[in-house]
Amino acid sequence: MKIMHLVCSDRFAGVEQFVLRLAVAQAAGGHVVHVAGGAATRMPEQLRAAGATWEPAEGVRAGVAALRRRRHRLDVINSHMTDADAAAALVRGRRGAALVSTRHFALRRGRVIGIPVDLLLRRTVDAEIAISSAVAAATGLPSTVVHSGVPHAEAAAHPGKIVLMAQRLQPEKRTEVGIRAFVASGLAHDGWRLDIAGDGTQRDALQRLVDDLGVGSSVRLLGFRADLPALLDGASLFLAPCDVEGLGLAVLEAMAAGVAPVAAASAGHLDVLAGLDERSGFRPGDIEDAADALRTLATDGARRSRLAAEARERARAEFSLAGQVARTEKVYERAIELATERGWRA
Repeated sequence: MKIMHLVCSDRFAGVEQFVLRLAVAQAAGGHVVHVAGGAATRMPEQLRAAGATWEPAEGVRAGVAALRRRRHRLDVINSHMTDADAAAALVRGRRGAALVSTRHFALRRGRVIGIPVDLLLRRTVDAEIAISSAVAAATGLPSTVVHSGVPHAEAAAHPGKIVLMAQRLQPEKRTEVGIRAFVASGLAHDGWRLDIAGDGTQRDALQRLVDDLGVGSSVRLLGFRADLPALLDGASLFLAPCDVEGLGLAVLEAMAAGVAPVAAASAGHLDVLAGLDERSGFRPGDIEDAADALRTLATDGARRSRLAAEARERARAEFSLAGQVARTEKVYERAIELATERGWRA
């Protein structure tokens, strides 16, 4: 199958990581894969190593140009986020590829050049994929839930008294909730530490919060880190306070590495945490409930170990890359059939 992923950005955030991971896995499975968009410093090397190709595509105009160069040589265009969806809708031609849109956020699409993108796609999209049940419910349009997959990492001993957070330091990520919950848990008095990996617009404000709370010796802002597997190896708990995640790839990566998760029980996290220990989740935004979850698991090593093992098995069984590729391929096949029936394809 000849596949093109389009993400009209020059970044490397959660969606771009999703695209990279899926594209590499698809190429490894024998598909011909091209990616347009994402950070030039992060995307090309791994894609080329897997036999896929890449080009920059920042913005709708660049996305349109990339699609026009390739659409007649493709089986499937898989667009990601509103700008890419708009570019795909604008370019769609009767002899082009099937169009599949992957929905990453529990929101309706916005507007591009003043036009609602949902309106643009109403007659052109052949299938939609939602990365979680929460996203599928929020978009208001028919979609197939295909959970993101993560590599199945080797389990580590996780000996350290470390709670790890790994996320962009943006307001919607609720990093301050995680910091305040750790402080309220009292775990610092027992030798535990909170490490926060990530960067963003809130970093200075969060550092001021740490200083104001007087917890600089037990709460560390590490900045951007490319060595998440190493950080997970040293952590015993993974804290995810964001209450609007489409799914929560960082939580899944922690689970796959055998780190016990504690996450806001809302949005995509509900799919990820289903069936696990009740203390793997806390009421969104509730600092005391999050603190209680951290304290319960930190002070009960046996319970924490059981949760870590169950979480790792759940990640392996329900969120594998192989499973994601297979389920995505089925959506692509149905989209190609529908596009052919509609006369979009020759």
